[in-house]
Amino acid sequence: MAHIDYYFATLSPYTYLAGTRFEAIAAKHGASVSYKPLDVVALFGRTGGTPPKDRHPNRVQYRAQELVRQAKKLDMPFNLKPAHWPTNAAPSSYAIIAAQAAGGGDLGALVHAVLRAVWAEEKDIAQDDVIKACLSEAGFDPSLADSGLLSGAETYARNLEEAVDKGVFGAPFYIVDGDQRFWGQDKLDDLDMHLSGDL
Repeated sequence: MAHIDYYFATLSPYTYLAGTRFEAIAAKHGASVSYKPLDVVALFGRTGGTPPKDRHPNRVQYRAQELVRQAKKLDMPFNLKPAHWPTNAAPSSYAIIAAQAAGGGDLGALVHAVLRAVWAEEKDIAQDDVIKACLSEAGFDPSLADSGLLSGAETYARNLEEAVDKGVFGAPFYIVDGDQRFWGQDKLDDLDMHLSGDL
């Protein structure tokens, strides 16, 4: 059975556009998943990337068109300029880390609820009430938003270091069995084919 390390950022529009397709692919192939939220801006700085605010206008304009096109293609609600972006991604990431440790809910649904809050619902995922609502929606105890903060912070920082060591440079990023790397929501079909043994 394959294992997938899933590196992502709770502020990433491309992670949002992955929707729940990744979870469906993992379930189809019986793959286990470790969810690894990280600070994608810090990752850019470590791996030669440029944060969106510092990119050349040509890249900014293309990104704006491409995000809207991909959202339409996937039939997903999407706001190119959400009211609460960027915001502090750490609290939502800590909650996901705590939920993964606690179990009992649907982790993929939690990740998607947090991302949907940013990119479709005009909510601030740095706010405690927003995080608790996402936890509840995904079947987790909302008090997880207040627990394990030190452990969450340590894991969040460790995920970044691990990502750099494993060749990650963006989000979403999927690594199968510690070796095969797939970057971006537009590579999910390739991930599916790889898990099927066709690629």
